Amino acid sequence: MALRQLMVVAGEASGDSHAASLVAELAKRVPEARFFGMGGPLLEAAGLECVYASHEVSVMGISEVLPKLRRILKVMNGLTQVAARRRPECAILVDIPDFNLRLARRLKRLGIKVVYFVSPMIWAWRKHRIHQIEERGDLMLCILPFEETLYRRVGLRARYVGNPVLDQLPPPASAEEFRKRLGLPLDRPTLALLPGSRSAEVRRIFPWMIEATKRVAPQHPGLQVIVPVAPSIPRSELVVAAERAGLKPLFIDGRAPEVVGASDIAVVASGTATLEVALMNRPFIAVYRVSPISYLVGRLLVRVPHVSLVNLIAEERIVPELLQGKMAPEKLAVALERLWSSPSDQQAMIRAFERVRDRLGRPGAAARAAEEIASML
Repeated sequence: MALRQLMVVAGEASGDSHAASLVAELAKRVPEARFFGMGGPLLEAAGLECVYASHEVSVMGISEVLPKLRRILKVMNGLTQVAARRRPECAILVDIPDFNLRLARRLKRLGIKVVYFVSPMIWAWRKHRIHQIEERGDLMLCILPFEETLYRRVGLRARYVGNPVLDQLPPPASAEEFRKRLGLPLDRPTLALLPGSRSAEVRRIFPWMIEATKRVAPQHPGLQVIVPVAPSIPRSELVVAAERAGLKPLFIDGRAPEVVGASDIAVVASGTATLEVALMNRPFIAVYRVSPISYLVGRLLVRVPHVSLVNLIAEERIVPELLQGKMAPEKLAVALERLWSSPSDQQAMIRAFERVRDRLGRPGAAARAAEEIASML
């Protein structure tokens, strides 16, 4: 049986996770497939031959791209060369649009079919990219329900396959049950802090999270603070920031959904994690900070009423969003205490999360995405 070459290129922790599930499903349908490209530990465990590691191109904002630009271009050139040599039947590009859209152009010139999994946020900014995607892509697999129609309007084959987060969460359970699984005291007030999965965002966000926590701690005797540590983040960075504030959170390697499940309330860096927390039915506050220059550029270009995925899917502000200067420790502490002291607000938020779940549809995103790709092959 002849082997069939498939290229996969993913970046970031969430992209690595989504792509790993897709590769596992594709391997069931195309057992003779061999996968190569760029990914993280989950993709490698799923069978990807990692020519490059995803952390090599993991950057956030204009100010962080420039110092790594030479390495990013070297990785792109290397992926182009290996694709030209191995001639995959298709390339599956996952997220990281600034990198992958440029790579897609090179791959199309080589005559390689391009599947894009996880759409760029064309509905938020740089809408002209939809025409680049249409020119360079053969299939768009969307994970947000409102994206499919946008692509079909310009003639690109597209399908909403569902959201991978629905498949990656543990079954619902009480906070006490999750605390038991993590070996935590069952009756102490518990706050989860999710500062992100990229070093740059963690350095900007986590110290302010910790300072805000320090301010609310006296109102919650016995408060336990739990922090999931993404594989891409050195634990030492988080420990140092916490020690400076005089706090000793419990750091847990990975297991973010269980950490959220064990909490009463969470503070979450805006991104995929906000959707995970909502689907775990835990009230939370979404926060984010970028470099000043990235923020100024974003203010000029971004055209969406909300930043959190939860609010975007719901088409209303369900959860508070504290961005840039508005997430200063004193402001975050006030917002956190306001939510914590209002059970009615917490319950209203949790009820609204059910509407978000309904709009996302059924689990099985990776399986449906694999079916679409196998059909195209």
